[in-house]
Amino acid sequence: MPLRIELKPHERLIIGDTTIRNGPKRSSFVVESQSRILRESDIITQTEADTPCKRLYVALEHMYLADDPNAGETAFVEIANQIMQAAPGTRAHILLIYEQLREGKLYKAMKQARKLIAYETELLAMAASSGDGEAPGAPERRETQDQ
Repeated sequence: MPLRIELKPHERLIIGDTTIRNGPKRSSFVVESQSRILRESDIITQTEADTPCKRLYVALEHMYLADDPNAGETAFVEIANQIMQAAPGTRAHILLIYEQLREGKLYKAMKQARKLIAYETELLAMAASSGDGEAPGAPERRETQDQ
């Protein structure tokens, strides 16, 4: 089924192994074959991946664009386990992502990972607003004084 894509001026697009950058004007084209496509809005670069959930998303990007998606599964599992250990509340999100992977729906897994990143952002904001830098739900620290 053909896919019509419209690109904004200077917007970037990845099709398979090829990165394309649009010129100064809006343009559109039709992809007539089955291809792995990522628009600039769907891309998180390695340097932008400054949180564990963003690093998980980058692993999913690599799996999506790879000729053999299973090649990146080990990295995905390692990062996912680290995230779940640090923040058990992420487990439901990660299980949904993994279910999409098992079904071969890598793009849908990436969409679900965007929801995980939003959840992570909320957790980090709550931790920052609590003033102590600890994640919500973490055990309370008690200070003792020596007398």
